[in-house]
Amino acid sequence: MKIIWSDFASETLGVIYKYYKEAVSKNVAHKIKSSIFSATEQLIKHPDSGQIEKSLEQLKEGHRYLVEDNYKIVYKQVKEGILITDVFDTRQNPKKMNDKKRKPSR
Repeated sequence: MKIIWSDFASETLGVIYKYYKEAVSKNVAHKIKSSIFSATEQLIKHPDSGQIEKSLEQLKEGHRYLVEDNYKIVYKQVKEGILITDVFDTRQNPKKMNDKKRKPSR
């Protein structure tokens, strides 16, 4: 099984990295990005280890999530492996996760 990042999740992670690089430091930005990547590695052997993402259940696609620091790493199993669909800042309103107009944000 392999980890695949959606364009949206990659863009969101890029925005998070850029924000912390500019607001704090490149070291902090790298540490956050690395910890998010590291958290996803467990999914290769244990794809069901995350909790079911209740706010996306209506899609009936089996979305689950892991929590790393202040971020939900949202994923689902697909034929090719594990697809990371979002990296969501848990300090935001959870309803924002379903907003079709949502753009990647920190």
